[in-house]
Amino acid sequence: MRRAVHVAWVHLRVTVMNELQYRANFFIQLLQSLIAVGTGLVVLALIFDRTPDLNGWTRPQLLAVLGVYSIVGGVIGFAIQPAMDMLMADVHQGRFDHVLTKPADSQLLTGVRNFRLWRLTDVLVGVAVVVWALVELHGNFGVLDIVSFVVMLTAGCGVLYCLWLLVTCGVFWVTRIDMVQDLFTGFYRAGQYPTSAYPTGLRLTLTYLIPIGLAVTTPSEALTGRLSWGRFAVLLVFVAAVFVFTRLVWRVGTRRYAGASA
Repeated sequence: MRRAVHVAWVHLRVTVMNELQYRANFFIQLLQSLIAVGTGLVVLALIFDRTPDLNGWTRPQLLAVLGVYSIVGGVIGFAIQPAMDMLMADVHQGRFDHVLTKPADSQLLTGVRNFRLWRLTDVLVGVAVVVWALVELHGNFGVLDIVSFVVMLTAGCGVLYCLWLLVTCGVFWVTRIDMVQDLFTGFYRAGQYPTSAYPTGLRLTLTYLIPIGLAVTTPSEALTGRLSWGRFAVLLVFVAAVFVFTRLVWRVGTRRYAGASA
């Protein structure tokens, strides 16, 4: 674990040094983050101008969903998507040999080689919105709610990493999978609202098949006291199973890789 943390830290430092050369990008990305959240706030205002709740979700609770949506989107843009884009490019161009021959776990290296620092502005804006939601909840949450929120948020981001890696691993079998990744990005936009607002089939799809709801709605449920401990345990087991399956697919895929030196 110490070695893994050290490898990730070294790559993050290199990324930070590179990104700090273009500090104007921070303000551009911050403006984009504020516009995205502002648009979501306008939609919420329109919804609650017509109804006091959305399928049982109050305005402060939906604010929490919007904040978590921004946080998770920032994590995807900061760490997950850049790593997957680099993996596809390396396999297409035969550079993936350099990852496989290094004295470190190839899956770990794939996940930490590339970051987009300024996408953390989405995380900062999302945290601000979550704090705003907590203030409007007037203390209707406890320490256990916050702990379960952090656990489910971490687990949800981990599941999205696994899902994105599973999709990207298709590059070991199929030449072009860019369209599939674009489809995933489109599905992620559905996470801006709680999965309970969708029909049953789509709700199950967004929770287990394409677990956007697991990454966004479930942490929000934990923070607002809507998540039962039984469902909490089931979801953790599901997350563990996804991690194991992803590891198996990764090992099978890398065995099929035929790069420049093959």
